[in-house]
Amino acid sequence: MPETYRVYFGGELFSAKHLCGNAALAERLFERSGGRYVSVLPQNLEQRDTTAQQIRDQDIRSLLSCDVGLFHYDGPELDSGTVVEFMFAKFADIPAVLLRTDFRYGGDQGPEPWNLMSSFYPRTETVLLDAMGLYKEAYEPHRAMEETALLEAKISSHAASAMHEAILDRLLPALDRVMGMEPLLGGEEETTVRQWLKRMPGMMTPARAALDREVASA
Repeated sequence: MPETYRVYFGGELFSAKHLCGNAALAERLFERSGGRYVSVLPQNLEQRDTTAQQIRDQDIRSLLSCDVGLFHYDGPELDSGTVVEFMFAKFADIPAVLLRTDFRYGGDQGPEPWNLMSSFYPRTETVLLDAMGLYKEAYEPHRAMEETALLEAKISSHAASAMHEAILDRLLPALDRVMGMEPLLGGEEETTVRQWLKRMPGMMTPARAALDREVASA
């Protein structure tokens, strides 16, 4: 049985498309890695009956408990929550992979299509892919089929699965590489930094969280 690593799955989770895409990629990552990479999906952690701060605190604690972070840097503007999570990972010296499958470009630098303040960090790999191109490549051989036949054969779903496989062809080696990079922190220095990162966000105590729930339900 290979050693297993917990992967914090940072990214958007605000729509059905986000939720389905996150779940599918996380499950295929687990399968393709032979169980080596176990994804922690914030969408499976969050409870709708808690406060906004409790949701934030839970996500930060989950991130700091993981061995590596995978951060989805998609969209014309990067999701601000994901950027904050990535920076937390870097403060904690957690290895990270930035994954962008969005073919749109922006930012203020050449190599990576986002603001330069989110680049150049150690123990970090960037994977840039064109998800639309990967999808079209898998779908194109079936284009001549009639619409009903396409639906009956679930060609679109097969093309989406092929797209995920192509993403994993690049993502898995990137995860392996960052996991093999030497840590920057160690010993007392790491302990001090980790203790500070648990204090710095001003996380709720269990008693404070319970009081906030009572107030919200009153």
